[in-house]
Amino acid sequence: MSDILQELLRVSEKAANIARACRQQDALFQLLIEEKKDGEKNKKFAVDFKTLADVLVQEVIKQNMENKFPGLGKKVFGEESNEFTNDLGEKITMELCATEGETAELLSRVLNGNTQASEALAKVVHQDVDLTDPTLDSLEVSIPQDILGIWVDPIDSTYQYIKGSANIKSNQGIFPSGLQCVTILIGVYDIQTGMPLMGVINQPFVSQDLTTLRWKGQCYWGLSYMGTNIHSLKLSISKRNSSEAQTENTSLDAEFSRPFSAVISTSEKETIKDALSRICGGSIFPAAGAGYKSLCVVQGLVDIYIFSEDTTYKWDSCAAHAILRAMGGGIVDMKECLERNPETGVDVPQLLYHVENEGASGVDLWANKGGLIAYRSRKQLETFLSLLIQNLAPLET
Repeated sequence: MSDILQELLRVSEKAANIARACRQQDALFQLLIEEKKDGEKNKKFAVDFKTLADVLVQEVIKQNMENKFPGLGKKVFGEESNEFTNDLGEKITMELCATEGETAELLSRVLNGNTQASEALAKVVHQDVDLTDPTLDSLEVSIPQDILGIWVDPIDSTYQYIKGSANIKSNQGIFPSGLQCVTILIGVYDIQTGMPLMGVINQPFVSQDLTTLRWKGQCYWGLSYMGTNIHSLKLSISKRNSSEAQTENTSLDAEFSRPFSAVISTSEKETIKDALSRICGGSIFPAAGAGYKSLCVVQGLVDIYIFSEDTTYKWDSCAAHAILRAMGGGIVDMKECLERNPETGVDVPQLLYHVENEGASGVDLWANKGGLIAYRSRKQLETFLSLLIQNLAPLET
């Protein structure tokens, strides 16, 4: 099954190349923006955008997976519709064609005859990319292909991508906004249980060469299946011996001797912010992009990512969820966590990825309705939840 994960890594880097290529010329980039229809809008934003880069990335991932693993391309689901309307009012379905020339021709129709831009994009789309991780070569785990579904967010934090701020300073390693908050998210889940199995997060804009103005990125991955947990941040399969587990427990105990740190949305409710300020003191970091905030937890920059609203979706959380599971953490439904009784020993409600929300329509079918909390260890989550419940109670009364 490592061959599927290897292909996801490769295709995520191809996607990152497309994202970077589309940002090279401002004049070109202005052509790539088309406002979403009402049914596709994320209600958190007054204006939401779909870019051609978004659609291209999603179609490249679908097509590449289908070519390598027949049948799997049909199980790739994402945020974007692949329909564009050009200035002539012509509706065009954007697909990856068999040849670079045919793709350039189709792109030219979307871009109102801009041949130069179309050919440049088609070249990147059809370019071979070599991104592998030798760790995966030795990984022996077999997951039946017919149980796999794939959630894709082709370019998460589209607003930051369009705005394109490159000179934002980080706060203790966390960027509040800017191109660093843009991520490409590919999450694989079990279509029978809804549990996340594999995740890839590609961050296309990590550092910029100030001479060439070209960007370099970074890729993170994880796999969690049937007792095998492996990820790119600590390359060891975690069927650990007791001395290793003991060391990990000691380091976890050390973590609890300091206050929690959390990354939050800029639109988080005041009641949650007030409770967090009691728990975390000054270690609360607002940041853009659901994928990026989850990545901050994966990287260990913060302990918790919490979001109380219902405006993140399955494609936003699945990739990070799989990586965090491989690390011993996860992403849970915040509302259900606050309503459960810890004394009854009921397990924490992990987000699931295979069932639509009843009575919803459009993108809300796949919203994380109860909000979410992303975390790196179960013990850490339980401690945080108990503090959150204590600190929310006086605010609610």
